[in-house]
Amino acid sequence: MKISKTNIKDCYELEPNVFTDQRGYFFESFNQRKFEELTGLAINFIQDNQSLSSKGVLRGLHYQKGDSAQAKLVRVLQGKVMDVTVDIRKDSPSYGEVFTTILSDNNNKQVFIPRGCAHGFITLSDTAIFFYKCDNYYDSKAESGIIYNDLSLKIDWILPEDELIISEKDLVLPKFKDLIIH
Repeated sequence: MKISKTNIKDCYELEPNVFTDQRGYFFESFNQRKFEELTGLAINFIQDNQSLSSKGVLRGLHYQKGDSAQAKLVRVLQGKVMDVTVDIRKDSPSYGEVFTTILSDNNNKQVFIPRGCAHGFITLSDTAIFFYKCDNYYDSKAESGIIYNDLSLKIDWILPEDELIISEKDLVLPKFKDLIIH
């Protein structure tokens, strides 16, 4: 497994070693010991989530506040997305920075998103199955987010605005400068 640092503190891009032959392929999608050795982070994942989205679906930018904050390890099982992480930790040297990457069933890349970061993605293929491991349980009372088109973040969502499919809840999220983080 190859692990690369990103521009966001403690956010990593992971690329597995894929072994292929006439039968297909095999790869180790997660190994706790290797992850800890390569990142120096001890994470205990306790919840797995999965979503199916059609082309143009934009989910995010989401995070959970306070004691309910979550670190996530995300990947795409089928399809292709552009994945986005935003550092919202005021004491972080990368506060306000954005990291984007393409995750797909072809590249098998993953992103580790530390607690205190907002996360989102846009589906670029006809459909995408998105999978993520979390180190904390979902808490609806702690959920929050940032509006996807906040000009200060300068995120290029690749697809034209009129092709985006966004939930009503995500359309009324606050701007980055208006975040109140507890």
